[in-house]
Amino acid sequence: MQRRFNPLEADARWQAVWDEKQSFRANDASPKPRSYVLEMFPYPSGRIHIGHVRNYSMGDVLARFRRMTGHEVLHPMGWDAFGMPAENAAMEKKVHPGDWTRSNITNMRAQLKKLGFAIDWSRELATCEPDYYGHEQALFLDMLEAGLVYRKESSVNWDPVDMTVLANEQVIDGKGWRSGAPVEKRKLNQWFLKITQFADDLLEGLKTLDQWPDKVRTMQENWIGKSVGLQFRFDFAPFPEREALEGLDAGAGIAVYSTRPDTIFGASFVAIAADHPVAQAIAANNADAQAFIDQCKAGGTTAAELETAEKLGFDTGLSMVHPFDPDWQLPVFIANFVLMDYGTGAVMGVPGHDQRDLDFARKYMLPVERVVAAEGEADKPIHDEAYTGPGRLLNSRFLDGMSVEEAKAAVIARAESEGWGEGKTVFRLRDWGVSRQRYWGTPIPVIHCDGCGVVPVPKDQLPVVLPEDVSFDIPGNPLDRHPTWKHVDCPACGKPARRETDTLDTFADSSWYFIRFASQPKDKPFDRATVEQWLPVGQYIGGVEHAILHLLYARFWTRALQHMGQLGFAEPFTGLFTQGMVTHETYKAGDGSWLSPGEVKKSGDDYTHIESGAPVTVGRVEKMSKSKKNVVDPDDIIEQYGADAVRWFMLSDSPPERDLPWTEAGIEGSWRFVNRVWRLFGDADAAAQGQDKALDRKLHQTIDGVARDIEALGFNKAVAKIYELVNAIEKAKPSASRTAAIRALALLVAPMTPHLAEEGWAEMGRDVGCSGLIADAAWPAADPALLVDDEVTIACQVMGKLRDTITVAKGTPRDELERLALAAPNVARILDGASPKKVIVVPDRLVNLVI
Repeated sequence: MQRRFNPLEADARWQAVWDEKQSFRANDASPKPRSYVLEMFPYPSGRIHIGHVRNYSMGDVLARFRRMTGHEVLHPMGWDAFGMPAENAAMEKKVHPGDWTRSNITNMRAQLKKLGFAIDWSRELATCEPDYYGHEQALFLDMLEAGLVYRKESSVNWDPVDMTVLANEQVIDGKGWRSGAPVEKRKLNQWFLKITQFADDLLEGLKTLDQWPDKVRTMQENWIGKSVGLQFRFDFAPFPEREALEGLDAGAGIAVYSTRPDTIFGASFVAIAADHPVAQAIAANNADAQAFIDQCKAGGTTAAELETAEKLGFDTGLSMVHPFDPDWQLPVFIANFVLMDYGTGAVMGVPGHDQRDLDFARKYMLPVERVVAAEGEADKPIHDEAYTGPGRLLNSRFLDGMSVEEAKAAVIARAESEGWGEGKTVFRLRDWGVSRQRYWGTPIPVIHCDGCGVVPVPKDQLPVVLPEDVSFDIPGNPLDRHPTWKHVDCPACGKPARRETDTLDTFADSSWYFIRFASQPKDKPFDRATVEQWLPVGQYIGGVEHAILHLLYARFWTRALQHMGQLGFAEPFTGLFTQGMVTHETYKAGDGSWLSPGEVKKSGDDYTHIESGAPVTVGRVEKMSKSKKNVVDPDDIIEQYGADAVRWFMLSDSPPERDLPWTEAGIEGSWRFVNRVWRLFGDADAAAQGQDKALDRKLHQTIDGVARDIEALGFNKAVAKIYELVNAIEKAKPSASRTAAIRALALLVAPMTPHLAEEGWAEMGRDVGCSGLIADAAWPAADPALLVDDEVTIACQVMGKLRDTITVAKGTPRDELERLALAAPNVARILDGASPKKVIVVPDRLVNLVI
C-alpha cells in the first residue's frame, strides 16, 4: 500500500462503482425494516456551501449506518427550484429563469456527487418541472374541492415602480428592495389555504413529537398562539359630529378582543386600524385623517414589521365608554400598529402591561396605570418597561386582590352576564396566503369566467405549464401581460375566460416533496400504500431557520391529505434535528471592503492582503455569507484534501447542534487522521497470532458506543471514540486482536469516510475477511461479554495522596485489596516495614492507608 492516501483517485473510483452498482437505490419491495433519512432539500443557487456539506454529511452518516444495520434506506435528493432569485437573475443576467435554475442544478449535483453521499439519485426531483408541479396543482384542486382553499381580499406590500407584490423580506426600511420606491399597502384578491382549520390539531400534535428539539416545538406553539380571552364591545360616548360620519353605525360601537381582560381597568385608549370602518368614516370628511391613513398604507403589512416600527396614531376626537363605568371615557386613535386582518381591527390599549401600548401612551401623553403587581411591588411605578408578569390585581375595583387568572374569569363572567362580551378562544395563526404575483412558481390551476366565476382547471388538462416565451424587461408579472397564455375558454361554458396569473408560494412546493420522494407514479401525486411504507420520515435534518413556516406548512399539508382520505397519518416527520451553522472569521481591507479567506495571508498573529500586502482587519467569527465573503468553497477543499477529510471535519470538531468554526488547523487535522487510519489499514496482518484482551475489550466497547452515538446523532462523540480506538491500535503489538481491530475500524469509519473505508477494505482483501463492497457490509457485532470491564484499577493512597495503583479483578474482596495495596512497591517503600494505623477500603475504587 502507498503510505499516503490518494483521495482524488479513491474518491472518483468508488463513486463510479457505487453508481454502476446503484448501491444506494431504495427498493420499495424490500422485506427489510424501512428507514427514511432526509435532509432539507437545497435551493439551486449555483454552488453548494460548507453549510450544505455539514447538513448532508450528518444525514449521510445515518443513512449509511442504517444500511449497515440491516435497514432498507430511502435517502433521496432534490431541488427547491422555484422562487424570486431565478427571476432576479433573469432581470440581471438576461437569461430565462428555467435555464438559470437547471444550469445551477447541474453544477450543484456534480458538487454533491464529489462528496460521495449515499443518495438514491433515481428519485431526484425539481419542483420547477411540470412532472412535479402538475401533481401539486392536482392536490391544490383536491383541497379546493374539500373546502380548504378560498379567495379573499387582503393587504399586501405593493411596489408601485416594479408593479409587483413584495414578500416581507423584500421590504427594506419601508421601500422596495430593488426599486427603492416607498412600498404601499394594497388590497388584492388572494388565494388562501385554511390552515386555521387545523390549528388545534397542529398544537396538540406537537405533544407527540418527542424526537423534535424542545425549542422548535416551542417556536411552533408560539406561532400558533392559542389564547383564551374576551371579545367585547365599547360603546361610543355621545359626540356632536355623529351625524357627519356617513355610513357609520354608531350604535354598533367598536368590537375588540383582549387576551388580558384582567387589565381592563388599566385601559387608557382604543386603537383602530387604518382601514377600520370607523377610520374610513372619519376620513371621508377629515383630510388630516385621510393623510394619516395614507401614511399607514405606506408602512409594513405584517405583525412582525409593525412590532418594530415607530408607533404612530391619529386622535379621532371620538371617545368610547368603559364597560364598567359610564363616566369613564377612552379616546379613539387610528394607529399604524393595528391591522384589520388581525382580530377585529381594534384593540384596547393598556399601557402598564403591554410594551407596544406603553410606547404609544408615552408618545401621546396618555395615562399609564399599574393594575397588576408582583408581591411587594404594588407601589412600584411603570417607567419605560411594561409589566407582563404574574401577580395580583390592584387599582381594579372588584378585581382587587385576585390573581391574573381569577380576574380574567371574573371579567369574562360579568361581560357574558351583562351582555356586552363573551369569552373566546383565538389563535395567533392566520390562514396561509399562497398567492404570489410572479412568474417563476407553480401556476394556480383555476380559470376566471365572467359567467361561471372561478372554475377549476379539469384534471385531465394538468399540468398548467408555464409559458417559456416571457420577458422581464418590464416590471410586474410576465404572466399578466403574456399575449396568449392567460386567454383560454371556460371549461364550464366554453366562453372566453382568463387563467389565474398568480403562482403558488414556494412553501407549497416544499410542503409535500418528501411524499413525492417516496412514490412517483406518473398518473397521480403518489401511491398511498407505497408512501405509508416509508413515511413518516424517520429522521429529518435541516437548519433551525425553517423551524416555523416550512415545518408548520408541511405538517398542515400532511393533515390536509389525511383529512381528504389520501393519507393515513398526520405528522410528516417523526424525528427532527436542527444542525448548527458553519462559521468563519471575517476580513476587511483598509477601505472597508470585505475580503475572502483566499485573499488573506496569515503569518503568526498578523494578517495581510495577498495582492497588496496591506494589513487586514480581522472581524468576528460569523455565519458564512456571500455578502461578507467569509465563505469557503467546498470544491477547493475537496481538491486539496479529498471528500473524506472534509466530511470528517464536519462531524468531529463540534456537537452537531452547535455552530462549527471553520479553521485551516481543523481541516489539516482531519487530513492527518485520514492518513493515520490509512496507514493502519496497511498494517493488517492476517498471519499475526495471539490475543490482546485489553484491545479486544476496547474494540467492542467502541463498536457499541459508536453505534449508540450515531443513532443519537452525536457524531462528535462517535468521532472521539474512534480516535481513542485508533490510539489503542497504534500502541498495540502485532496480534490477531490487532488485525481484527483494524478490520473493524474500516467498518466503523465507513459511514463517515466512505472512500477511505472502501479503499482500505479492498487493499486488506479476503485474507482478513474483507470481501465485496464495504458499502454493502454489515455493522460489526459487539460482544456483550466484552462491554463490561472485568478489571478495575485501584488507587493506593497514603494519607490521602496517590502513591501507586494496582489492577485487580472486579469485586476483589476487601482483605485481598488491603494485602495487595500494602505490597504495592511505592506503598511498601513509604511504610518501610511499619504497619498502618488504619486501612480504609472502598471496593473497586481505592485503598487509603493512615500512618
